[in-house]
Amino acid sequence: MKRNHTMMQFFEWHLAADGKHWKRLAQMAPELKAKGIDSVWVPPVTKAITPEDTGYGVYDLYDLGEFDQKGSVRTKYGTKQELVDAIAECQKNGVAVYVDLVMNHKAGADEKEVFKVIEVDPNDRLKEISKPFEIEGWTKFTFPGRGNQYSSFKWSSEHFNGTDFDARKERNGIFRIAGENKNWNQNVDDEFGNYDYLMFANIDYNHPEVRKEMLQWGKWLIDTLQCSGFRLDAIKHINHEFIKEFAAEMLRKRGQDFYIVGEFWNSNLDACREFLDTVDYQIDLFDVSLHYKLHEASLAGRDFDLSKIFDDTLVQTHPTHAVTFVDNHDSQPHEALESWIDDWFKPSAYALTLLRRDGYPVVFYGDYYGIGGPEPVEGKKEILDILLSARYNIAYGEQEDYFDHPNTIGWVRRGLEELPGSGCAVVVSNGDDGEKRMFVGEHRAGEVWTDLTHSCEDSITIEKDGWATFHVCGGGLSVWALPDEDSDTK
Repeated sequence: MKRNHTMMQFFEWHLAADGKHWKRLAQMAPELKAKGIDSVWVPPVTKAITPEDTGYGVYDLYDLGEFDQKGSVRTKYGTKQELVDAIAECQKNGVAVYVDLVMNHKAGADEKEVFKVIEVDPNDRLKEISKPFEIEGWTKFTFPGRGNQYSSFKWSSEHFNGTDFDARKERNGIFRIAGENKNWNQNVDDEFGNYDYLMFANIDYNHPEVRKEMLQWGKWLIDTLQCSGFRLDAIKHINHEFIKEFAAEMLRKRGQDFYIVGEFWNSNLDACREFLDTVDYQIDLFDVSLHYKLHEASLAGRDFDLSKIFDDTLVQTHPTHAVTFVDNHDSQPHEALESWIDDWFKPSAYALTLLRRDGYPVVFYGDYYGIGGPEPVEGKKEILDILLSARYNIAYGEQEDYFDHPNTIGWVRRGLEELPGSGCAVVVSNGDDGEKRMFVGEHRAGEVWTDLTHSCEDSITIEKDGWATFHVCGGGLSVWALPDEDSDTK
């Protein structure tokens, strides 16, 4: 039978820039698989502006840690060979690898160029606040360390449509590059009037040569790494028609099993639905709406109505295209989209993603192993291991929700015949101690269930009609099931 799938985001913002991360991944592949994690999303693998850069300040898409450029041969995470070896080791252990692609912009140009721009209002990029004028911009990419290996394409101002720095006057701003057929791409998010421009030198997907080069690069990357999928960064800023074309070409290249998930950071469900329609549902999306619901719940405590936690979320409306997550590298403290879920609620948030039928859940490296940097955060390995084990071993079968109280909710997974011992009852509280009377099935009559999280020390005997009253501590989480030793699903 098919086991539940679980992804891990295998990095956080403050990983040590020691070049050893690919080695760590290779070493930990068997352990990840044993925990029920059968896919990992790895950080950008391409050469960035410095050896310390997390990878989103992307410089050369064809340098995977092979050429002496931007201060080192390796990337923050290691060398190309170490990356190839890590992916092979993961696959040997049954762990798929999804590579993070940064296709919105380029940074760290090799030379400056002089070209005409029009400055626009940062809060309304459709509003011009200058006549055309010349600037000196960092837009020429010649890749002297790599030369023409793998690709002879050299980037210049004609391949971009915006930048944010005039080197001549040492002045920041949002400058739309002027010229024939030059404008912001239209098929993008409409925040700030038009959100094509995000940062650095913005890639112009209206340019046919750019589209051709990026499609060739995607296929080259698949051939080079033999990875199982891609995570597409910042796609609300990229021409959605190009994303559709890119996804179609990659699936044609690698087969329909090739997996693509996009970061479309918009909690508006209509915008997500429109995007999925545009790209013909060829890719999944992270459930940003759910993340913000979980964040809000963690801040509001008992004032949040838990019975509505899944209202207006992608996993509720598009369950087969929702990748559910609790936190990530952008939402962690002090980062761009900081919306860190409070400590007390985090186990419950993970239960709401890991122990339910719908969605493809992600466990964040920072939540599991902890976060480094100036203000370290301890990991939650112990409770996450319990939830991961429950997901892999028992969270199967029919699901029935008991979302009938604002502060105490529960649900039941009835289990599967082919998995003896499977099935569970989950209760979450954001208020006082609570209980939930739930039906787990007449065939479970007489079974003695315990709380796998050890929050409740007592046990519960399933009544002869298949019902039982399941308890939860105030502000906590309980996962009721047969004790591990009574289950032969290990």
